[in-house]
Amino acid sequence: MIYDLHSHTTASDGSLTPVELVTRADVRQVGVLAVTDHDTVDGLTAAKREIELKKLKLKLVNGVEISTKWHGFEIHIVGLCIDPEDSVLLSCLDTQLKHREIRAQSMSDKLEKKGIENVYQEAREMAVGKCVSRTHFAKVLLQRGVVSNFDAAFKKYLGKGKSAYVSPNWMDIETAVKIIKRAGGIAVIAHPIRYDMSNKWLAKLVAEFAEHGGDALEVGLSQQSPNQRLHISTLASNHDLYSSQGSDFHAPARWTDLGKSLYLTEQCKPVWQHPKWRFA
Repeated sequence: MIYDLHSHTTASDGSLTPVELVTRADVRQVGVLAVTDHDTVDGLTAAKREIELKKLKLKLVNGVEISTKWHGFEIHIVGLCIDPEDSVLLSCLDTQLKHREIRAQSMSDKLEKKGIENVYQEAREMAVGKCVSRTHFAKVLLQRGVVSNFDAAFKKYLGKGKSAYVSPNWMDIETAVKIIKRAGGIAVIAHPIRYDMSNKWLAKLVAEFAEHGGDALEVGLSQQSPNQRLHISTLASNHDLYSSQGSDFHAPARWTDLGKSLYLTEQCKPVWQHPKWRFA
């Protein structure tokens, strides 16, 4: 059974609609898929409806990926097995989306000072859902020919410390964990190896996350070395946390497709053994 517990749709910054996502997951023989859009649950209903309509073998997990701020780092917390109708969760996500809009407009203002006008308007039109992200900005800059490739948009304009970067106003990790658990979910630190921090800081992050009642670390990713996988699984084990896995799928790609290269180490305690584990 292939578990892919981190994926995105056009409800946030993914390139596939919820219908297209679950269809692709089924074709790629993913058995369990979590849809975890950034700060929104808007894609879940369509994903579930399509699975039921087409009688796909795929099992769906209701999820979300919440952006948080911790000591100057932007940390993403995935919520698995959430109740997507929980009123407190929806209220907090709505606040997050409002912060995204304010941030997007501020980034657009900074780009305009560089002579790059109306980026927010085009990014807003490109965003199918309510979520406007730096991904949409990067796509606009690429389409206009301002940058030669997607990554260059972040390296030159949108990345931390660059000319159009705006510090996000996200909730803290403790709040995100509480919201997820109140909604009946399982709180997971997403892609811990991808944060630009030392092992010492990463250990501090995991320790605080565990103290706040966090449940799991995302141990299995599509792109990571065996040593990285072992390091994160050891951190999870040391703090008695469960282990999750996910492609963080945004678009079809050679190295990061749905279900690709996802596995846990022998010392891991799989998140699907968590007492709160359930399907949509």
